[in-house]
Amino acid sequence: MTRKLLWPILAIGVALVVLPLIFQMPSRAAAGERMMSDFQPIMQADQVQKTADYYNNVFVPLDTVFTPIVSQATVDKFNAYLKGFGGMQAEGKKLVPALAQALGVSQAQAAAFMAQQFPAMTATLKGLPAMRRDFQGLMGAMAANTGVFSQVPAGIAHYKPLVTTMQGNVDDFESASALPSFNLLSWFFIVPGLLLVVLAGWGLWADRRELRTTHVPTPTPTH
Repeated sequence: MTRKLLWPILAIGVALVVLPLIFQMPSRAAAGERMMSDFQPIMQADQVQKTADYYNNVFVPLDTVFTPIVSQATVDKFNAYLKGFGGMQAEGKKLVPALAQALGVSQAQAAAFMAQQFPAMTATLKGLPAMRRDFQGLMGAMAANTGVFSQVPAGIAHYKPLVTTMQGNVDDFESASALPSFNLLSWFFIVPGLLLVVLAGWGLWADRRELRTTHVPTPTPTH
């Protein structure tokens, strides 16, 4: 009866030792421990709250403000304005000579009259070349990023479940991280398995030895 119980115990012990190795539990548990360690600073309550604040109070509002602006339609509209700047710059060069001719004065006198009577317009006309260069740079940057901004709404929608999941799992992560190291997980199976193998093996060996001792033939006495 004892041997019938010991063989299943031995089999269970061997399974507890071998199965973790077959399923690569030591290396996978180590990977899980590294993952928990890497996520530890990110999943702290204050860091999760900061992530949620950036998402809800910065990125989402920026999406509503800038995504409609940085679009191909806006770029086309402002490129038309840019062409208007070019035309205004070309006509501005003709303004002082035309005014001088109309008033019958020199161009210097006409320029002085413009500066005195229309200072804002004069300053604008002088600044048109620089304004046009700056505007061209701005429109170039917008045109180069219309594709990126067109994906922002989809990106915002994609990351919303991530932020929500992080917020909902702060306590669960804290509980999981309080568990013993994942590196010990394999030993929770292997050590009891080795003990069962040793105990069952010793019991089988002892039982076999006892049987041999019991069945030793008694020498027949000689007369």
